[in-house]
Amino acid sequence: MPDAAAPTSSFDLIEKVKQGDTHAFSLLFDKYRRRLAVLIHYKLSPEKRHLIEVDEVMQETLMAAFRDLPRFDYREPGSLLHWLSRIADHVIVDMARRQGRQKRHAGEMLRFRSETNPGGPEPLDTQTPSRLLAEKQAVEELLAKLDVLPEDYRHAILLTKVEGLSTAEMAERLGKTRAAASLLLHRAIQRLRDLEGR
Repeated sequence: MPDAAAPTSSFDLIEKVKQGDTHAFSLLFDKYRRRLAVLIHYKLSPEKRHLIEVDEVMQETLMAAFRDLPRFDYREPGSLLHWLSRIADHVIVDMARRQGRQKRHAGEMLRFRSETNPGGPEPLDTQTPSRLLAEKQAVEELLAKLDVLPEDYRHAILLTKVEGLSTAEMAERLGKTRAAASLLLHRAIQRLRDLEGR
């Protein structure tokens, strides 16, 4: 059972969002922003990265999550990120389909509030530009380090440290024994630390 005394736990923030607290959604998203950006980056194939922006996928994922959060059931740490990851999968498929169409009606797009669209909804992400830039730079630095890792190391880190799977779950997903998966993860983390030390 989640600790009710921790006011900023994911469980508590989810409960506040379900009660209509939109600020709690911003706080909740802030906790998962980096990991979700990294997951989305690697969910997009290199070809799709040229056509679809990670930020676009993230914004649509968050809009869907905000809409569907009342039906989300928090079961354990990591369950929210798993849920967001599945939503991102659907968003990417939908965006790829839209990219494949010859024409697209402008009315299909949800345009956020701006000077030219004062009646539009507020975007969910209301961080300052400088904070967003710092966040984007941190994500880009992490992606650069992950990109130079061997694929199996990168995959182990994404599954455990980004998606939040346990070592046993990672082993099952990779079709390895738990001992082999633990060793792989240990080596992957060591290699990543070596890169960070440079």
